[in-house]
Amino acid sequence: MARAPDPAFLASRAQLEALDRADELRRFRDQFELPAGVIYLDGNSLGALCRRARERVRETVEREWGEGLIRSWNGADWISMPQRAGDLIARLIGAGAGEVVAADSTTVNLYKALGTALRANPSRRIVLTERSNFPTDLYVASGLAKHDGSAHEVICVEPGEGAIERVLAQRGHEVAVVTLTHVHYTTARIHDMRGITAAAHAAGALVVWDLSHSTGIMPLEVESCGVDFSVGCGYKHLNGGPGAPAFIHVARRFHHLVQPITGWMGDARPFEFLPEHVPAMGISRFLSGTPSVVGLAALEASVEVILEAPMAAIRRKSMALGEAFVALVERHCAGLGLELASPRDASLRGSHLSWRHPDSLAVMQALIARGVIGDCRPPDLLRFGFAPLYLRHVDIADAVMHLADVLRTREWDREEYRARPRVT
Repeated sequence: MARAPDPAFLASRAQLEALDRADELRRFRDQFELPAGVIYLDGNSLGALCRRARERVRETVEREWGEGLIRSWNGADWISMPQRAGDLIARLIGAGAGEVVAADSTTVNLYKALGTALRANPSRRIVLTERSNFPTDLYVASGLAKHDGSAHEVICVEPGEGAIERVLAQRGHEVAVVTLTHVHYTTARIHDMRGITAAAHAAGALVVWDLSHSTGIMPLEVESCGVDFSVGCGYKHLNGGPGAPAFIHVARRFHHLVQPITGWMGDARPFEFLPEHVPAMGISRFLSGTPSVVGLAALEASVEVILEAPMAAIRRKSMALGEAFVALVERHCAGLGLELASPRDASLRGSHLSWRHPDSLAVMQALIARGVIGDCRPPDLLRFGFAPLYLRHVDIADAVMHLADVLRTREWDREEYRARPRVT
């Protein structure tokens, strides 16, 4: 049984309740389906269900598909959904209209972006990235280097301040493209998008940014930073649902290039069914296969909700939630085996926090059994995400109370919590 919190903890909770009453984003919580008895700290992996998305999907399935059938490609304008959702996402990342489409998965879009960047810089042979980058980013870069028939080499630097810039200073004349994740998926450390992009361009290299852990949660300005290509997923902070379509952004100056997955939806005349591919004009040439209509319906509706909230307010609350979590963990979990793995300075991290614990999997499974849902990443990280549109400050206090109790009582040290589930 959980212990009663001490008076200091209750005082902290009262302060957080006051912040919730004054929260400028509090009205957005009612726009999400949140199960009773659950504190959801995993929106950085899968965003909560947005009620508008649920209603849009119902309309798409019941009326547009159920009644309109195939006529809805025209009557409900399904055919324009990738561009329409893309233009909404463009507003979140600071791109221009007509520079983003929503389609496929992040992995597929990375292949498109990196493949196009390599073709745009044919005299260069190096793909430069970070060893701790998200695995799919590394796999795609390695796969391209192995299978595109060229002599490309993937160089993975150890993470650290200025590591990418040092390689660019030494071997920049060989680097075709730099590819990095803007907010690191474990530590949440933010890369300097503007500085690294400028350094790459100064060396004659192009840049592909993975925005999966930053889109929808913090201000982004890809156009003013001079970003060449970027990608991101739709199911994390965009709340588009499991397996939601991803997006690809291509700066307008590269719209004349041909991407490597030349599918029929990227053709200029898809319904003429001609044997020779002629790329569509503009960003549409970066489409490949038939769009996922139901998935795009959910994504489009959810992004509409995010755009109704001031992004500066989202970022402020994200930082405040993280700061409160750190302060409470340090006060109530001291000496219980946790080590902060994320930057302590909130301005240097995205909207999640990671702690090291030697039994992270068991600790997280014990928390989930209590209704506090985060996740873990090997070998020893507990990860907690903060979604400002639906998470309250008091949720932070209650989550830390559970965490402290699980650690103090060693509740996690049970056989059922040590069994590794297929998805963590």
